[in-house]
Amino acid sequence: MTLDDATVRFEVVDGLGLITLNRPNRLNAFDADMAHAWAHACKAATTDPQVRAIVVQAEGRAFCTGGDVQAMASGGVDADGGVAGLAGVINAGIVSLVTSSLPVVAAAHGTTAGGGLGILLSSDYAVVGTDSRIGSLYADMGLTPDLSVTAQLARAVGERRAMQLVLSSRLLSAEEALAWGLVAEVVDPSDVRDRAIAVARGIADGAAGAYGEAKRLIRSQPTRGLEEQLAEEARTIGEAFGTPDAQARIAAFAARGGAR
Repeated sequence: MTLDDATVRFEVVDGLGLITLNRPNRLNAFDADMAHAWAHACKAATTDPQVRAIVVQAEGRAFCTGGDVQAMASGGVDADGGVAGLAGVINAGIVSLVTSSLPVVAAAHGTTAGGGLGILLSSDYAVVGTDSRIGSLYADMGLTPDLSVTAQLARAVGERRAMQLVLSSRLLSAEEALAWGLVAEVVDPSDVRDRAIAVARGIADGAAGAYGEAKRLIRSQPTRGLEEQLAEEARTIGEAFGTPDAQARIAAFAARGGAR
């Protein structure tokens, strides 16, 4: 499946679902059209049977800067439910990615701010460029965090650090984001997309089913208590053990005498 919307593209390339934010003249900030295109692309990526891993990437000099403030100021997004409605549409895409068993890799360069931080957090593995700057900046506009920032940021970096971002205008450097555990890798800006695709390719060509179930266990853990989580782990590994993929990998490992 391919979706060639002007503002968000989706295509499947050799088992990878590529979602590309494509509103570079507005730093990939969301207006209503882009919000709907994003939701459709995420739904397509997570339901396409050919897709084994997903990459979220962006055109232009920024990854995503959240909502289009100029559109809000000019009445392109009205205040009477319009902003909340817009957030709801974008949230549908975020929920598709976070709840999917498909691992999601982000390729983020330049600025990631506001709701863009929520888009970044919806990935399971983030590759960023040395030029990256990542922050909240909601309060600069007199607004509150949305697009999953309050749901995911504290889980990613801890409550105190999350507060430092949402209560200030601070933009983390790429190295700071790496030290905080917000991102997984920092590479040259020209290599961000290729590296993210390589990571996704390694997942897609590896034990994709096991990776997906591991993601599900971690992402859904807050909904369960300790005993329930341990039981779900036991059930899941039991099912995984019986799959042909696991049996083949275990047999190959044993044949090597345990050597990698």
